[in-house]
Amino acid sequence: MNVKFENVSKVQGLLSVSLEKADYQENVDKALKEAKKKAQMPGFRPGMVPMSLIQKMYGKSVKADEINRILQEKVFSYIKENKIDMLGEPLPNDEKEAGMNIDDDSMTFWFDIALAPQFEVNIGKDDAITYYEIKVTDEMIDNQVKAYTRQYGEYRQVDAYADGDVVKGLLVELDSDGSPKENGIVVEGATVMPQFIKDEAEKTLFNGAVKGGKVVFNPAKAYQGNEIEISSLLNRKKEEVAGVNSDFSLEIQDITRFVEAELNQELFDHVFGSGAVDSESSFRAKVGESVAAGFVPDSDYRFLMDARSYLMEKTGKLEFADDLLKRIMRANRRDDDKDNIDETFDRSKEELTWHLIQEKLVEKYSIKVEDDDVKAMAREATRAQFAQYGMMNLPDDLLENYSKEMLKKRETVDGLVNRAIGAKLTAALKNDVKLKIKKVSVDEFNKLFETSSTDNK
Repeated sequence: MNVKFENVSKVQGLLSVSLEKADYQENVDKALKEAKKKAQMPGFRPGMVPMSLIQKMYGKSVKADEINRILQEKVFSYIKENKIDMLGEPLPNDEKEAGMNIDDDSMTFWFDIALAPQFEVNIGKDDAITYYEIKVTDEMIDNQVKAYTRQYGEYRQVDAYADGDVVKGLLVELDSDGSPKENGIVVEGATVMPQFIKDEAEKTLFNGAVKGGKVVFNPAKAYQGNEIEISSLLNRKKEEVAGVNSDFSLEIQDITRFVEAELNQELFDHVFGSGAVDSESSFRAKVGESVAAGFVPDSDYRFLMDARSYLMEKTGKLEFADDLLKRIMRANRRDDDKDNIDETFDRSKEELTWHLIQEKLVEKYSIKVEDDDVKAMAREATRAQFAQYGMMNLPDDLLENYSKEMLKKRETVDGLVNRAIGAKLTAALKNDVKLKIKKVSVDEFNKLFETSSTDNK
């Protein structure tokens, strides 16, 4: 067996593997003997089929399988041992292999290999990249404080109705004279939220309502004939409430009101932990810090986008074996997606360029992702999900359980690994380059994504 490699150009190589009969025949013979033991053919006892027939039936396929196994092993081991910086995978060179026959004892197989372009990434304190810090406004703090007071609020029973309360009681359909309708609709424990009544005249009927009192209203008018809302109130199917235009009497048994939490030590401890803050001013300051911290991932994401643009421009256009890369892409895509390669090729090369630059940076900064990094990223992702709902102070066991569930899915783990690499790369770049800090509003920050241009001037 003989394996050779030659450079066709700076970005393309040609690898050949020459095989002699001695390289594969022993394993082929073993495989045929195994096939003989299992072969069943009319007129022969099991295992007694003549080898000549076995050879005729299975010889070519067994030989092809063994040669393919040897090629896979030798090609990739040669690439690894000789540290060939390959893009994609080796592709057979059909032109070179034209005329080759599987019946030949000696064969040479040829593979085209796309080589990664050679380049350096130089970056340091002489390089300045804009870092956008989002301003935290009083309105943001007010909104977050409001979210906390609502989150830790509670429902209380009250005696008199006010806007926003939930009213519950016995709902009885009335006849035209105001008396309970015979065989009419009766709903025990009916729940009404007057604030969502669409007809203003019907809504005002609940003004001044008290526990133990009654309110007479018309559901058909109140909900302007919306059968879904009417059927939900009357606990009936939609077709059963069609045409129901009666007044109903609601005997009020309960009035429930949601009361927001007060800005006191109990709330402070709920949000940030016992004793972390001890006054409203320090609470607001801490809320401001948490809001600012919540913007950091967005700022880091934008920074990495800008760093990417900056580094790609500084690195310049890289040379690739375009035709071979397109072949590799076609070999790895579905049939219905192969025709788009020419249209998307420039974008694919751009992504490949950044991937290669990123690999250089990972090596430069000695970035490694360990299991603990992935677990930490899972916990951070879990914490961020709960933070969207204002839950900042999660118990450790809850955080641990949710993050463990995330790690059970392979695709999720792959995403977390990429996020961990991105986070470490962002931190390394922020520490290495000169940051041009620019404070912007949320609207200004969002507008940065409306254009692909990057302001690093």
